[in-house]
Amino acid sequence: MLRSKRSEYTTAAVLMAPFVVIYGLLFVYPTIKMAQLSLTDAPLIGAGKWVGLDNYYRLASDRLFSVAVWNTVYFVILSVVPSTLVAMLVALGVNRLKGWTQSVVLAAFFLPYILPVSVVFRIWSWMFDKDFGIAQNAVQLFNNGQHLSIFRTIPLFMPAVAFVTVWWLLGFNVLLFIAGLRNISTEIYEAAGLDGASRWAQFTRITWPLVWPVTVLVFTINLILQLKIFDQVYLFANGGRVGATMVMVQFIFTEAFQMNKGGLAAAASVVLFVLIVVLSVVQFQLLRARGAR
Repeated sequence: MLRSKRSEYTTAAVLMAPFVVIYGLLFVYPTIKMAQLSLTDAPLIGAGKWVGLDNYYRLASDRLFSVAVWNTVYFVILSVVPSTLVAMLVALGVNRLKGWTQSVVLAAFFLPYILPVSVVFRIWSWMFDKDFGIAQNAVQLFNNGQHLSIFRTIPLFMPAVAFVTVWWLLGFNVLLFIAGLRNISTEIYEAAGLDGASRWAQFTRITWPLVWPVTVLVFTINLILQLKIFDQVYLFANGGRVGATMVMVQFIFTEAFQMNKGGLAAAASVVLFVLIVVLSVVQFQLLRARGAR
């Protein structure tokens, strides 16, 4: 018996070893080095002297970093919840379709997800172009008949980028929700229908509770993804007031690759890492607790 267990442990260790080694080399070791670098005044490449927590004190008093943190949180608020809710509504509609119609509609929603961010940027920069953009017809209705440069207007910049991001990533979220909806047995709905339950009652009492784990997953994935927002903001703000639209990853990029301040950039990276871990764990636990109730 003891020999059998020892053999099982050995087999498990052998199977896990490649993952543990790769995980340690690609995540644990770089994370430790990043934390060490954040305590120095080193440039991007090369050694620096130990400065302790000075970089973190500098970040606390840096107005641009405060703007970057706020813009990141603001973007998460604008994109994560709408992305999750819209994806659920679309999935509910697509799931009611049958045959080739469902496949075509699902493919139409998923198509933007496979586009690279540069193509997404080009599409929507044309759509919102002040002079000939198609979307300017809708903008005129809310701007006294005048065209408006959406991505050069600071109050509209983050909502516009969040809208584009929701459109871009919607297809993947829809697929996750459809996978969850297809795991719900049709017999449950048939029994509810025989009992006289309305569609709203079926949604609130059957669909919503059973698809809640998928909702938590989609929300968590989007939260982590949008906290690391960089590409869309960097591209759409190119040539504009970059400081006013800066997000945390862009701040790290600027300090590291343009200002050659590796230590300060590492400190900002640690702050972002801690923010992602804390918010992800807290929201996951809260949503899971809500689902348990």
